[in-house]
Amino acid sequence: MERVLADAAATEQLGAALARSAPWSAPQALVVHLHGELGAGKTTLVRGLLRELGVTGAVRSPSFTLLETYACGAHTVLHVDLYRLAGSGDVASLGLRDEMRPGVLLLVEWPERAANSLPAADVQLQLSMQGAGRRAILTGASAIGRAWLAANESS
Repeated sequence: MERVLADAAATEQLGAALARSAPWSAPQALVVHLHGELGAGKTTLVRGLLRELGVTGAVRSPSFTLLETYACGAHTVLHVDLYRLAGSGDVASLGLRDEMRPGVLLLVEWPERAANSLPAADVQLQLSMQGAGRRAILTGASAIGRAWLAANESS
């Protein structure tokens, strides 16, 4: 699935659409790997998703903390930014594997920094700059991810 995003608002709207179509009844945690250069809109997309789930406070990239956790009603969203990761061994100290249960959504920025230490993605999302806007390419990397994106296209 490919989308052209004219501005930050459109990027947030894509995040909101993903939140609305998320398969929360999945028998496992949902995992999205967010790829893109600095400034491509990864955190902006996450902000839109979290706003749709009712988060009203500040949503910042967890560049220095590595992990931010958001309680969203019956769901939990874990937002991870691995840009400053010293090594893939550092991922284990975050305790992500312990959090992988139904009702959890794991959003990982810069997953390539620790690919072998992360849960497999359901959705791979690539953001790139395109003029003043952005281009998003979403790929279902699992059966759950493919169904999620199909539901998103039909909504």
